[in-house]
Amino acid sequence: MAERNLSVTSGGARRKSVVDKQVTSVLPGGDVPFDPEREYNEDEETLAALGYKPEFKREFNLFTTFCVSFAVLGLLPSFASTLYYGMGYAGTGGMTWGWILAMIGVQCVAMSMAELCSSMPTSGGLYYAAAVLAPPGWGPLAAWITGWSNWLVQITGAPSVDYATAAMILAAASINNPEYVPTNYQTFLLSTFLMLIHGVMSSLPTRWLAKTNSFGSTFNMISLVVVIILIPAGTNRPSQGLSRFTPSSEVWGTIENGTDWPDGIAVLMSFVAVLWTMSGYDAPFHLAEECSNASIAAPRAIVMTSAMGGIFGWFLQIVVAYTVIDIPGVIDSDLGQPFAAYLIQCMPKNITNAILAITIIAGFFMGQGCMIAASRVTFAYARDDCFPFSNVWKKVNRMTQTPVNAVWVNTIIGILMLLLIFGGSISVGALFSVGAIAAEVAFCTPIFIRVFFVGNRFRPGPWNLGKFSIPIGFVASCFVALMIPILNFPSVRGANLDAEGMNWTILVYGGPMFLVMIWWFVSARKWFKGPKVNVQHAMLGREGNILEGRD
Repeated sequence: MAERNLSVTSGGARRKSVVDKQVTSVLPGGDVPFDPEREYNEDEETLAALGYKPEFKREFNLFTTFCVSFAVLGLLPSFASTLYYGMGYAGTGGMTWGWILAMIGVQCVAMSMAELCSSMPTSGGLYYAAAVLAPPGWGPLAAWITGWSNWLVQITGAPSVDYATAAMILAAASINNPEYVPTNYQTFLLSTFLMLIHGVMSSLPTRWLAKTNSFGSTFNMISLVVVIILIPAGTNRPSQGLSRFTPSSEVWGTIENGTDWPDGIAVLMSFVAVLWTMSGYDAPFHLAEECSNASIAAPRAIVMTSAMGGIFGWFLQIVVAYTVIDIPGVIDSDLGQPFAAYLIQCMPKNITNAILAITIIAGFFMGQGCMIAASRVTFAYARDDCFPFSNVWKKVNRMTQTPVNAVWVNTIIGILMLLLIFGGSISVGALFSVGAIAAEVAFCTPIFIRVFFVGNRFRPGPWNLGKFSIPIGFVASCFVALMIPILNFPSVRGANLDAEGMNWTILVYGGPMFLVMIWWFVSARKWFKGPKVNVQHAMLGREGNILEGRD
């Protein structure tokens, strides 16, 4: 085999090989990514070292990436959407100290994920990490499981948020016109309308998306603070002959068990509200290819989102726990929206309308953030030919420089999922629990592999946990191993368990994953090899020259 010298230097210095970058890559350490038609900047060199050519404009920075992530988190609308679980399963005890316990596990997962992101800042995110870190021969299967779980998280995000937002809009209408009773048909149409709006908005150029989400996240943060202040300041409990706040001994010491399980299990089951609310902190990982200084900015955005979300989310839990009057009345209200029912109990009507309006607007921007993140994940997986018709979904629109086709396939799938509305509240509630369990499987699979199988094959990026990496990853893995079965528990058991009270998470998540695994063993294992390199690369010669083999 003859060797041909392609290039010796780049801008006065030799081209960097994979081993020169702080990345854990699918490419061998001695390979040199290159593009004969352009020079790479630092971010592009890092992405190329991971095996991918730059395709997006890097118009997100630390703040705007954090904004998208915080918008996806959407603490206020997320809390409103999942109050049924947090309050209904364990009462105020689960909302207060239960949130703290859950956040210890969530923060460990977020920090371990951020470390992986710094080492592998690509849109494929967790899927790429699982493939690279898995033991030899197991990478494609690890990527397959992680990728499909993460995709289920993403595609259920926008429809579940838009459904909750639509329910709040209709609940507000019912509050102001008690004769009006929302129907499933109206909820479906309004949710679909919101999905279409978000599909259009997510197809816009990256620059516009960054500005829109900066505004949305800023509004989300301001509205969260406003509501946290407004609830204790505006409560009308005294006018109902009650103290302004419930005594602390009752708030912290009472577990109002709304399940047929022991109190400890009920508290763990209430964690579904925390896990779903906090499941958006992975968004910076998927936006890494559109973020400048991605190996530092993206992991910082992950940790910032999780930490700030945990703190402010707990503050919101506290003010609601201290002001709620009748928990069964909130959960069983005819309004069909527990947060709206809670506000009516303890707030004047004008303040109730104001808080609902703020929450609805925040929910709209949260749905937009979810749609953006989901489209990037679909694009990344289609780029590696994970889906049927991947050649269509992985196309980047020349005008907007965004994956428009991926946006619209997600929109259509999301609208189809909204048909669960016609099955009742239990059926559509599976969107939330599926999002939680699929997120934990996707988030922790590469972390588990990193902790128990990798050893020194992991090359930390510039943002890393140092000597605390393995202990934090171990705690994260144990937390997720505990929560996965808990998230499948129905709230009732024995003779009380029927189709209406069944937790359908095992079917809505397990069904697609079962089919995906059948596909793997029948066909996909023969052709799916994990992340597909699409950047040119060559060997590095002894003198620093790039060499290309030729027969």
